[in-house]
Amino acid sequence: MSDIVYKNFAFSTPFLIGYEELRIPIIDSDGAPAWPELFPIEKIEELRATVGDRYFSAQMMLNFVAPDRARLDPDSLHLYDNDFDFRTSKIGDALITGVTAYWDPSSGRKKADGSVCVLIYRDDKNKRFFIHDVKYLLVSDEEAHPLARQCEMVLDFLSKHLLHRICIETNGMGNALPEIMRTITQQRGIQVQIQKILNHTKKETRILETIEPILTTGRLYAHRRVQSTPLLSEMLGWSPVGATGHDDGLDAVAGAIATTPIPVRPLGQGIRPFTANTDFKL
Repeated sequence: MSDIVYKNFAFSTPFLIGYEELRIPIIDSDGAPAWPELFPIEKIEELRATVGDRYFSAQMMLNFVAPDRARLDPDSLHLYDNDFDFRTSKIGDALITGVTAYWDPSSGRKKADGSVCVLIYRDDKNKRFFIHDVKYLLVSDEEAHPLARQCEMVLDFLSKHLLHRICIETNGMGNALPEIMRTITQQRGIQVQIQKILNHTKKETRILETIEPILTTGRLYAHRRVQSTPLLSEMLGWSPVGATGHDDGLDAVAGAIATTPIPVRPLGQGIRPFTANTDFKL
C-alpha cells in the first residue's frame, strides 16, 4: 500500500505524521485528463458546462472557491419574447419537456416578505430552464382574508397559462393554503392538483445550489415580462451570506427548479376531419 494518504483533516491523528497528501485533479497542468479511460476530455467539458466553474474547481480540480464569492448576475440571463406553443411544445427552438408552477407564500402585505408564484418550463435535452412568468402577490392592508385573496390570484395565474397543478411551499403559514385553495376551486367549479412542498434547507443554500450553476453555465432563460418584476433586482442584491434586500422571488425560482415537473408533450396538429371514399360499386 502506498504511503501517500490524505492529511490535515479534522479526523487526522498523530500516526499520520510524516505522510504526504495526495491531490489528483481531474485535469493535469498540461490539460490532459487524469483518467482518460473513465473521463475523456469531452465528458469532462460536459461536466464543467453542467455544474459551473465554481463547483468544477472545488470538486474536480481540488481548488476550493468560497461560496461567499458567488453572485447572481442578471446579465447572464438569456431573455426571450416567445410564448409557449402548446401545439409543438416549444419556446422558440427549445422543445419543452416539463413545467412547474410553484408558490412560495407569505402574507402578501406590502411591508412583509414577498409572496411569489412562478412558472418555469424546462428543456431536459439541453438542460435549459425558462422562467416564463413571475407573479408577486400583493393584497391590500384592508383585505380581511389575505390568504384567500392570494389563492384567487394564483388560480387566475394558473388559468392564464392553462395549468392545473400548483406546488405550494407549506412551511409556516403556507400550511393552511392547500385547504383554502381546495375550497376556492370548488366554488369556481374547477380542478387543481396541489402538491405540498416542505423545505428544511437554508434559503441562501437553496438559491446557491439550484440557481447559480444553471445561471453561470448559460442555461437559465427568462421571458422579457420578468424584467417588469422585482426578480432582477433581487439577483443584483443577492449574496449567499445574506441578501441585502428581498430574495423571495429567487427562493420561489429555486423551489420550482428543484421540484419534479409535469411532463409536457406536443399536442400535434389536432384532429383533422376524415372523408371516406364512397365512390365504389357493389
